[in-house]
Amino acid sequence: MESEEEESMSGNEEEEEEYQRENGENNTEVDWNRFVSGGRTREEAEDREVVAEWRPGEPVTPLHVLRLNSYTTEYLCSPEDNIYNINFSRFKIRDLASGGVILDIKKHCPTEIQDIIELDTSRFIQYQFSPAFLALKEIGATLEFTVGSKALNRFRLIERHFFRDVLLKTFDFEIGFCIPHSRNTCEHIYCLPDLDPDTVEEMIASPFETRSDSFYFVNNKLIMHHKAEYSFSPLRGAGENGTE
Repeated sequence: MESEEEESMSGNEEEEEEYQRENGENNTEVDWNRFVSGGRTREEAEDREVVAEWRPGEPVTPLHVLRLNSYTTEYLCSPEDNIYNINFSRFKIRDLASGGVILDIKKHCPTEIQDIIELDTSRFIQYQFSPAFLALKEIGATLEFTVGSKALNRFRLIERHFFRDVLLKTFDFEIGFCIPHSRNTCEHIYCLPDLDPDTVEEMIASPFETRSDSFYFVNNKLIMHHKAEYSFSPLRGAGENGTE
């Protein structure tokens, strides 16, 4: 898996350079296209951002979402903001220790990539895992997606996970550059937070009070905002790695 990712990202860099030469683009930042397997800490991300303080009515920036102190009550952008026609076709979660697949959601997509802006009608989802999920240390989350006629520069995902109003962890990944009309696959490695036993018990006893915001940026501009809720209540026939 790792060798495939490295080869894919190397090819991505060549495609990016060729695309920028052909289109007269010049990107002065050269290190953003690497695969960030473990994400960045909040402090590291804030150190790298040079963005003014956010004010209502202004575009939502990465620094703004990194400073949110609770799960959002509303979406911070509209489906129409996905002007790049990014369409997710698969989402898979696996336990890195055992290799077991915990979740694998696939969406049927046409063979030919259509340059039609599709409004994202599935911005909210609920996940049901067994209590065993909370004992996992590391998981891999694979995203498969297509891109429309516009190239993606600095495609970035920031996830904020909360239990009630307590921040559990922030994950910050730079997916990088994607050429137009392309199909892409990347796997993000999540190092899950160490939770005290009391918090684990509360999370198990409080289905769907664990929530997350997923913010997708292109060139530091928010283009997609997804929400999720999680239940860790016991499931009938649950497996060891949190699957049913």
